[in-house]
Amino acid sequence: TTSAAAAAAMAASAVREGWFAEKEVLWPGQRLALQVEEVLFEGRSALQDVLVFRSSTYGTVLALDGVIQLTERDEFAYQEMITHLPLFAHPAPRRVLIIGGGDGGVLREVCRHPDIVEVIMCEIDPQVCEVAKQFFGSTVATSFGDPRVTLLHEDGAKFLLETKTIFDVIIVDSSDPVGPAETLFQESFMKKAYDRLDPANGILCTQGECVWLHLPLIKEVMESCGHLFPTVNYAYTTIPTYPSGQIGFVVSCRNPRR
Repeated sequence: TTSAAAAAAMAASAVREGWFAEKEVLWPGQRLALQVEEVLFEGRSALQDVLVFRSSTYGTVLALDGVIQLTERDEFAYQEMITHLPLFAHPAPRRVLIIGGGDGGVLREVCRHPDIVEVIMCEIDPQVCEVAKQFFGSTVATSFGDPRVTLLHEDGAKFLLETKTIFDVIIVDSSDPVGPAETLFQESFMKKAYDRLDPANGILCTQGECVWLHLPLIKEVMESCGHLFPTVNYAYTTIPTYPSGQIGFVVSCRNPRR
């Protein structure tokens, strides 16, 4: 949490002359800017800066550490793809683990599948979930109350190491590999996920960054998955408010025939 003065200073630095401009984190030399109608929330959790504002053209926007995580206008393009690619690729998914995804969008899409009996969600930052419920409760964060859902505020890599549950699908809805999400892109994490997936048909789907900006990182992640999984594929979607308007997904399966 932050004091009122510190929060106001943070918002002032993020929004200048009525515009929010992203920080250049993994895309030096370019950044997206959106016109701001009203700042709805600004604060700092134990892990990151959290900002919510109403934009002129993309609805309500969530930014973490100065980087856009979602807008109401285009979030579906990401949430649907990262969720339904692995769930429809699996012959009969029953148990799903979501790592990250504190805004609730992936959870919303997972809960559309009636045959799923259990969803465990590990979001390391509880403030992201609380802010999502407050400001996106009717659009994105709609399924936190689903009885099939267990929400845990802990590190996803640590959970994978300690849990005995075997999952059909693991979805890693992470932010970029800086700060709290950095470990989610490492091969040691992929090995933990591999070990907790059903050996017959288990599928891991991770956020795969942008082909226009992050080819070395994508290559590294795909090679890490390829050391473990017999089947690894890359998919992508277009989404205007993500860097260069594109983001990908690394989909890995334990079944070599899928």
